[in-house]
Amino acid sequence: MRSFLWAAGGTLFTFLMTALGAALVFLFRARIGARMNRLSLGFSGGVMSAASVFSLLLPAMAQAQDAAWRVATFGFLAGAGLMAALDACIARRLGTQSEDGRRMLLLFAVTLHNIPEGMAVGLALGAAGGASLAGACALTLGIAVQNVPEGAAISLPLRQSGMSRRRSFALGALSGAVEPLFGVPAALLAGCVRAAMPWLMAFSAGAMTWVVFSEMLPEAGRARDGVLAALFGYALMMALDIALG
Repeated sequence: MRSFLWAAGGTLFTFLMTALGAALVFLFRARIGARMNRLSLGFSGGVMSAASVFSLLLPAMAQAQDAAWRVATFGFLAGAGLMAALDACIARRLGTQSEDGRRMLLLFAVTLHNIPEGMAVGLALGAAGGASLAGACALTLGIAVQNVPEGAAISLPLRQSGMSRRRSFALGALSGAVEPLFGVPAALLAGCVRAAMPWLMAFSAGAMTWVVFSEMLPEAGRARDGVLAALFGYALMMALDIALG
């Protein structure tokens, strides 16, 4: 019961921080123009790129130890391959320029990325006791703070693609709902889950990177301001990961 309560409380907190980031979409009163679209896509792409490296790949390699290069390479390629297959399937069904298809890919990739983060929090808090509790709380706080720009990274591009503010917020917030859904069972089944974590993190990193490279950065890179926004988003997320990781 103790493991359940700690894991539930911690992952609920990280979910709420994702919702807080998604709520930034309410700062925009109406759909805005091409320049702001580039800025939001660039910022979001930068945030997601840094998260895939510093939140997922590097921790996966550290946990995998001697198998680090295999886990990072093959897990990453598997995640990217899945998104490539989904992208091709969506293009056949909805058309290559479908906004709905782009929304689905973006939402799926970031939601997938939140699964291992929630499991990491659940495992840390579920096993915490004594001195280790401080470390588990620090990990939870770090992921929670990182989730703020990640929530915005979903809701802002969705809003710019024409979706309503309320729906953009709801989908951005719900992407973080997988953290308690997967984090609590991970705490209760720690022995079975821990060994698979490096693979899950590398897989999620590959999925996110595919979406960034195929859907976000090409549009953001059409002008210098989009590139600068991507660099700022990357630097912000990198700083948060290093400072709070």
